[in-house]
Amino acid sequence: MKEAMELAEKARGRTSPNPLVGAVIVKEGKVIGAGYHKKHGDHHAEVNAFNAQRESSHGATLYVTLEPCFHYGKTPPCVDRVIKEEVGRVVIGLKDPNPLVAGKSIEKLQKHGIEVTVGVLEEELKEQNRIFLKYIKTQRPYTVIKTAMSLDGKIATASGESQWITGKGAREYVHTLRDQMSGIMVGVGTVMEDNPSLTTRLKEKEGKDPHRIVVDTRGRIPLTANILHLKSKGKTIIASTELMKRDKKKALEDLGATVLMNPIKNERVDLRHLFEKLGEAHIDSLLVEGGATINFSLIEEGLVDRIMSFIAPKIIGGESAKTPIGGRGILRMEEVISLQNIKYRHFGEDLMIQGDINSGT
Repeated sequence: MKEAMELAEKARGRTSPNPLVGAVIVKEGKVIGAGYHKKHGDHHAEVNAFNAQRESSHGATLYVTLEPCFHYGKTPPCVDRVIKEEVGRVVIGLKDPNPLVAGKSIEKLQKHGIEVTVGVLEEELKEQNRIFLKYIKTQRPYTVIKTAMSLDGKIATASGESQWITGKGAREYVHTLRDQMSGIMVGVGTVMEDNPSLTTRLKEKEGKDPHRIVVDTRGRIPLTANILHLKSKGKTIIASTELMKRDKKKALEDLGATVLMNPIKNERVDLRHLFEKLGEAHIDSLLVEGGATINFSLIEEGLVDRIMSFIAPKIIGGESAKTPIGGRGILRMEEVISLQNIKYRHFGEDLMIQGDINSGT
């Protein structure tokens, strides 16, 4: 199962909105076939494993990280191929929560006399497929807020300068995160202040540009913004409201941007409505690289799943210097948000603290 899990990881960021899945076929103590789901619309892991097998899998054991699919999608049901290959046993890491599957394949395998074991490396596989599990249950994107700050909690100097707080290693890792996610979200303030491109730049391989989502209640984004003039497979999406002028909307669309209109909530874009729309567009994951306002708004709406905070051993100071989380804040210590499943990682002199937050889902 560990080998199957390692295979599945190779496709991170390429199978969206499908899960990461790996499969290994073992017969008489040796691996006779292995495969993984390489990209959305391609053969599933089980099929790739069977297609690669060096001998008949009759009586063999199939190890697969997720319950084989039961339904027709872009490919036929994998469970039928498993039965056809006459394996003797199937070991499944995770039961598929997709209502179209949800135990049906397990039941079908058992009805055909195939022994089934479920729950091997289950917790590790839940972490590996955290994006899929959130999306399939809620139809909203799995959301990570990324912040970079000084030791005293500042994301910029009092004059607004923010490049670069963290070092090269941390910045390169952020591009790895972009490569793995479906979308990257910022507020319009970040676009106006920093004019970012929000693309993926990797050394070792060509990166996948995520869709770029700008939350812009009143349509303030400049028509000269870099993200409106990119040659990229990732779309630029402007999330706005009726407060955006019609001629601005048309101008943005003429530049190739998609404008998503949303209801207004507390004088801003209704973020829950926006997340539903993003889910409908099969955007299953978001990396938020915005400022203090949007970070707090997302947390306040219960839309955040994970926080990644990069901390540089630097002191900036300044009462007016910005911090990662703004908004009205939390008034009572007993109500503060405590992260769970804390992990630490060093990038040169910088420290990354990662934790999960109760998203209310």
